[in-house]
Amino acid sequence: MGDKTSGSTAISVAPQASELQKEFEEQQLATICGYTQHMQQPQPSSLGVEGGARLLARADWGARLPKSVEHFEGPAPYVIIHHSYMPAACFSTADCMKSMRDMQDFHQLERGWNDIGYSFGIGGDGMIYTGRGFNVIGAHAPKYNDKSVGIVLIGDWRTELPPKQMLDAAKSLIAFGVFKGYIDPAYKLLGHKQVRDTECPGGRLFQEISTWPHFNNSIRFNTTTEQPAQVQPQPQSQSQPQPQPKPLPVVPRV
Repeated sequence: MGDKTSGSTAISVAPQASELQKEFEEQQLATICGYTQHMQQPQPSSLGVEGGARLLARADWGARLPKSVEHFEGPAPYVIIHHSYMPAACFSTADCMKSMRDMQDFHQLERGWNDIGYSFGIGGDGMIYTGRGFNVIGAHAPKYNDKSVGIVLIGDWRTELPPKQMLDAAKSLIAFGVFKGYIDPAYKLLGHKQVRDTECPGGRLFQEISTWPHFNNSIRFNTTTEQPAQVQPQPQSQSQPQPQPKPLPVVPRV
């Protein structure tokens, strides 16, 4: 689950830059990553989510600049759902912003990745936090990083269902991505464990997303080959027709 280059153009960012240079680089990244629509001050209900969910920019949660940015051609044919497990669920915007920073620290500083691994995070406050963004190669799902949008629902969702505002925000983000052309209208929705040997996104959340539109159950992770595999539908058994009893002879009426 590394963060390797794949032949696409990388935009390198200097680790130490002046405030003016940093602002310029963030503007560049905003345009390159397709963030322009979320770099403006977010407005309540901007995505039409009940409860007033907002799509927050990286600057809003205090993201560190990425080490580099690599892109893939959109629209993305896959959406992959994760849970963070740790950090635990957050329910205030301040706590969720800290959770995003903690994940970025872990991914960048401890694992040596370019950035936080996910495309977006969803908090228990119902807010949507921009991670790598749309059409940026992630580090969340091997074999799918260059063709998917990775959405992490912050918390441990093995036994509990995320609150309604989180689920609504995730659905709305997907609809927004389709509307903007970042996600293929015929996208396939997957849980992380379908492409990797993991419990993620947690049994209860996986059960929930399996009821959502576009969920695709034909992809399963093969623990023997360590590869996602397409499950072939089983042919329906052709039952042999049962011989019909011969009709009884008609007895003439007398």
